[in-house]
Amino acid sequence: MTIASPPGLNPKSENVSSANTPTASANGQQPATPPKAPVSRTVQLITAMMKAHPQISDLIFSPGRLPQIEVDGELVELAFSGLNRFSPDDTMAIARDLIGDSQHHLKQLDQTGSADLSCGISGIGRFRVNVFRQRGTCAVVMRAIPQKIPTFEGLGLPKVIQEIVQLRNGLVLMTGPTGSGKSSTLAAIVGQMNEERAIHILTIEDPIEFAHRHKKATIHQRELHMDTPTFALALRAALRQAPKVILVGEMRDRETIEVALEASETGHLVMSTLHTIDASKTVERIIGVFPLGEQQSIRVRLAKAFRFIVSQRLLPRKGGRGRIAALEVLKGTVRTREYVEKGESEGKTLLDAMRDGSQDGMQYFDAEIERMIRDGSIDFETGMSFATNAGNMRLQLADYLDDPGRSRSRAPERETELEIER
Repeated sequence: MTIASPPGLNPKSENVSSANTPTASANGQQPATPPKAPVSRTVQLITAMMKAHPQISDLIFSPGRLPQIEVDGELVELAFSGLNRFSPDDTMAIARDLIGDSQHHLKQLDQTGSADLSCGISGIGRFRVNVFRQRGTCAVVMRAIPQKIPTFEGLGLPKVIQEIVQLRNGLVLMTGPTGSGKSSTLAAIVGQMNEERAIHILTIEDPIEFAHRHKKATIHQRELHMDTPTFALALRAALRQAPKVILVGEMRDRETIEVALEASETGHLVMSTLHTIDASKTVERIIGVFPLGEQQSIRVRLAKAFRFIVSQRLLPRKGGRGRIAALEVLKGTVRTREYVEKGESEGKTLLDAMRDGSQDGMQYFDAEIERMIRDGSIDFETGMSFATNAGNMRLQLADYLDDPGRSRSRAPERETELEIER
């Protein structure tokens, strides 16, 4: 893809630092300076890249490559006139522009080899940025964050997810691999709460992605390393900040999980994410973080606290027409709480409960993927590669595979199909 070079674009990007004025934190220490919008030619380059396609999820700057964008899960190189493939100096200059004079992120890059930050460009959008070292050079990946808060209607979320908006306490987990739309779904839930409930909502994120404005609710957003050193400390502090809803960007460690459980048990609704593939693995991950002697008590606490575990997988649409998300929804019922507390056994699994729980709004991956194959949303091969149990899926689709007219039939898409543009 070749597009016109933005005015003044030069492959040798200059490092122009932006002025930042940190404010004192509660303990009197200076917080990490927030990275401001990137400057100079880097802004021009990012602007031109974002205009190359309407559905860009990521921007990638890598030595030895031209600028790249990710569209529908595939990378596309952009050839700008006057811009050669990036040299290590070019990508390092872009990284310096993005980080600015944030000493925390410069130290993080130097000590750990990577740094997470967020930035915004006026009129273009916000980005979640990761700068990292590889083979002695620097590379940058920028995740494009939609400027508008997603809505239930826009994402086509299942109706049962709307129940989360009115929950008063408990634990809601959104799970799935990186880039599966977890943040978009949580942002839609928070956005709907903001429209409907006069409550205090507190988010703890690394970094802040969707920027919420006060509406009916009051929303405070704290960023890791800029406003607080750790998720766990921010969670403990949140218990004294009178929120009704707490959103934790990710439950990464035992302490964060423990405090999140405590908060959910003391009258707060806690929402968070985990990088797990389905509901059963999510329960295993949480329990497995704790020593054997504590695991049964954690099972009991988790069984009482959890309200929903929602897992997402993004699948390529048939014909390369974007991507579609399959959702698995586990809801807290008498049966599912029993299985979490006592552990799963033959005939008593969380998957069994989801299969039988359609009246409660529950659904599971393989049934959703089977439906998408049958209505022509995705290819059979794609569905098999994303299925939890491909062997059983193939048996379930035996009649479909034997139907010679299947390629010509397509049923109307149901509202549980989730469009993700990120």
